[in-house]
Amino acid sequence: MKIFLGADHRGFELKAKIEVYLVKRGYQVEDVGAFEYDKDDDFPQYAAAAALKIIGSDDDDPRAILICGGGQGMAMAANRFDSIRAVVIFTTDDAKLSRNDNNANVLSLSANQFDNNDDWQTIIDAWLTTPFAAKDRYVRRNQQLDQLA
Repeated sequence: MKIFLGADHRGFELKAKIEVYLVKRGYQVEDVGAFEYDKDDDFPQYAAAAALKIIGSDDDDPRAILICGGGQGMAMAANRFDSIRAVVIFTTDDAKLSRNDNNANVLSLSANQFDNNDDWQTIIDAWLTTPFAAKDRYVRRNQQLDQLA
């Protein structure tokens, strides 16, 4: 599984921690920016970079993890792209549901929520290891989502 990481200035430090965490666990990781801290940068460019990497990937199950202040902006930007299903997650149960039911391929995290704790680790683990159930109703709903873009 290839994982693309992106963050604006608010998620910059957490992105670095996440990258180390994922590499230690054997995941193939590609950073799509920001590559240096810039307090005036904007999140949409990093969400777009990750979404386009997923769309153009030849990996069987490419995913992205995006980090900004609240997580919402990154998810909104990523969801502008066809076949991207970005979610903002705060609990492991929601991480599992987003994968099981919705086959989410982008996880958006809030730096405001996770800067001062390691709760993001269990969320990421749950999100990366939960397979898509592929039940008929889930497949149908995801196809409908993809047709909206």
